[in-house]
Amino acid sequence: MIARSWRGWTTLGNADAYERLLREKVLPGLQQIDGYQGGYVLRQEGSQEVEFVVLNFFNSLDAIRAFAGNDYTIPVFEPEARILLSRVEPIAHHYEVKVAL
Repeated sequence: MIARSWRGWTTLGNADAYERLLREKVLPGLQQIDGYQGGYVLRQEGSQEVEFVVLNFFNSLDAIRAFAGNDYTIPVFEPEARILLSRVEPIAHHYEVKVAL
């Protein structure tokens, strides 16, 4: 299994809308991809901005390529996300899952 992680930040005012976009559109869309194994959305409130860490699991790099394309290290955004996010991590990181409980 492969874990794909990515981080993005929003203003305090856009955080709830971005979380809603992930919950209502992005994650349901991922569930339609063969090899998608689920994921997590982590949220950390700061005094000036809100950080999101999105962690998704896929059964292979081929499944990730089906979602992200051949250059799968480039993050994939919905058009609405580009409006809501104030800054983004420029690459998605991929890890081979070695232990799962």
